[in-house]
Amino acid sequence: MIQYRNLDETTVYQRLQGQVQRLRTFDFGTHLTAERVRSYQVSVGGGLTYNYAAKAVDEELLQTLQQLSDEQQCIEKYQALLDGELMNTGEQRRVLHHLVRGQLGKPVIHEGKDLGEFYAEQRQRFSAFAERVHRGEIRGSTNQPFKTVVQIGIGGSDLGPRALYLALENWAESRGKQKMKALFISNVDPDDASQVVSQLDLATTLFVLVSKSGTTQETLANELFVKAKLQKAGLNPARHMVAVTSETSPLAHNPGYLDSFYIDDFIGGRYSSTSAVGGVILSLAFGPEVFAELLAGAHEADRLALERDIRRNPSLLDALIGVWERNSLGWPCTAVLPYSQALSRFPAHLQQLDMESNGKRVNRRGEPLSYGTGPVVFGEPGTNGQHSFYQLLHQGTDIIPLQFIGFMQSQRQDDVEVDGSTSQTKLKANLIAQIVAFAKGKKDENANKHFPGGRPSSLIYGELLTPRALGALLAHFENKVMFQGFIWNLNSFDQEGVQLGKVLTKKVLSHSSGDGALDAYAGLLGI
Repeated sequence: MIQYRNLDETTVYQRLQGQVQRLRTFDFGTHLTAERVRSYQVSVGGGLTYNYAAKAVDEELLQTLQQLSDEQQCIEKYQALLDGELMNTGEQRRVLHHLVRGQLGKPVIHEGKDLGEFYAEQRQRFSAFAERVHRGEIRGSTNQPFKTVVQIGIGGSDLGPRALYLALENWAESRGKQKMKALFISNVDPDDASQVVSQLDLATTLFVLVSKSGTTQETLANELFVKAKLQKAGLNPARHMVAVTSETSPLAHNPGYLDSFYIDDFIGGRYSSTSAVGGVILSLAFGPEVFAELLAGAHEADRLALERDIRRNPSLLDALIGVWERNSLGWPCTAVLPYSQALSRFPAHLQQLDMESNGKRVNRRGEPLSYGTGPVVFGEPGTNGQHSFYQLLHQGTDIIPLQFIGFMQSQRQDDVEVDGSTSQTKLKANLIAQIVAFAKGKKDENANKHFPGGRPSSLIYGELLTPRALGALLAHFENKVMFQGFIWNLNSFDQEGVQLGKVLTKKVLSHSSGDGALDAYAGLLGI
């Protein structure tokens, strides 16, 4: 029987705390050997490997982390989630984003509907739609074929799909797989929509409106902005828009759209990139077969996440080491550092994924917690970040665990040799140097040039950032966040923290908030 207990109620918790003194000053100079680098790693799926050699862990700690995973029943809880149990306790919902990538549990039946079949049917529908667009069978108001697709959405309807599109754009374009250029509108700031629309030939542009509820304020404002531009250009908006929404929303079965594709309340926004939310635009941009490869990579990582042995389960191991760093070593932040320009927006997606999921101060029962939960997540691609915030990472007063991502080859393989090495080789050399520099540091009598070291990092690496590798990378982090929520006894699948601001925004716009501070600030900004 599954039990839900707080981290500090486990029998293992004090054992973890007892290992802090031994490992807080872990000597990487002694322990970070060639053998450790080669052996402290595990397959992620999709051709990727998770390497944790530069983490402050040893064999004794790994055994304790295994015991923590077993005591918190991480695998049993994951299987329950896969089987369709109500894991989102705040909203009394199932959590089914894994099911859009393939079935790993029992068939999930809701109100007589097989949800696995429903998700597969929607994928077949939007795949067929994308192919018809590519063949020129579906055209806009002037009977010209569509060349560009623009997604209108915010939060999970933007961050994940945008990050995935940018991650594959170079790969697809250099291999003749780019079917349509894709752009994104998210911010309610009119400068966002105006800038995007100014780049478009509206007659050959298809818009994808994404809102599960059909009532998202920012998204509907941007939809009206775009519709006004289409009408001003003499175009019929109904022939230039599709909707991704729930079957119960005002957007569903609406003749104002070319077609509608459906998700449901069991696919959370930040976990929705592998559903129709990301699938429609990625299939239009690159073709359904590319999206299918991404799903296959994600499904492979999901399957590996069922391994009970943490040394064979990269997302669970990554999660446990993160809990150790957060709750035993007391480090409240983590940096995601992809040495790949293609992953330029991936840290922004992970910010939402992690901080919206596990940025909670109460447990699944609504009881206050006495320990830290989700870390602050930030990041920037290398080598840009090296010339920005790495100063603090190397010599600042706080230790910030680092998560590096790197690839052996560039996506376009369009390179130049300078001073005996290519740019891609220089990129990889920088990544390797940073891992060792953070871990081992450098002694210097000049305090300003002294690097204390002891700054731990992990590395996910592979040959090339392909759709399959990207899917596995995405699922790795989704599952890591899920496992940490299990360990901290959180509901990682609601986001009440975003609601209060929405309520107060409506009060401001009503001009009758009854709150003097709200009205005063509204006056400052001319509302």
